[in-house]
Amino acid sequence: MPRTFDGSVGWPALRARFAGALGPDTLAALDEALAFAAERHGDQRRPAGEPYVEHLLEALEVLVDGVGERDPDTLRAAVLHDVVEDTPTTLDEVRERFGPRVAELVGWVTKEGDRGAYLAALRGAPDAALAVKLADRLSNVQRLRTHPRPAKRASYYRETVATIVPLAAGRPWFEDWYRDWQAEHADLDEGQR
Repeated sequence: MPRTFDGSVGWPALRARFAGALGPDTLAALDEALAFAAERHGDQRRPAGEPYVEHLLEALEVLVDGVGERDPDTLRAAVLHDVVEDTPTTLDEVRERFGPRVAELVGWVTKEGDRGAYLAALRGAPDAALAVKLADRLSNVQRLRTHPRPAKRASYYRETVATIVPLAAGRPWFEDWYRDWQAEHADLDEGQR
């Protein structure tokens, strides 16, 4: 069974836990990014009803606790990865507030236009952007069975296996997690063909 990450514990608890692994400057940078993301996402909810910020915290937790990521820009991009896609925030605003590298990483994981083209383009993304995307999708699929629409569960499972799992190649922690997840959720694809 793959490890599950839980953003419902909240930022103060995660911050305290991360204090031994991340320096004070990185924690302060994350404080700013999380405050910005929480303000921009506001009252948005995930499909199963949980506050949107929990998803952002889960992606961050995957990178810090799962992968061992310490780069502040990658971690801030994980927190901000949906702010352009799901709010009125622009990439220019992200660039002005958090710098060009964070904006570049957020830009790579922001879906615009054709979903298939977006997923195909990820094959050329920088490693840090791929780490953010893999953490984002991990948060989305770790509790896929709680999605309120069964047809969406099956289609999202198939899309993840076809387009996201290959992106984990060469990234051992992600490879292992997604392999275990795929095996545990394979029944979502059965009967859908």
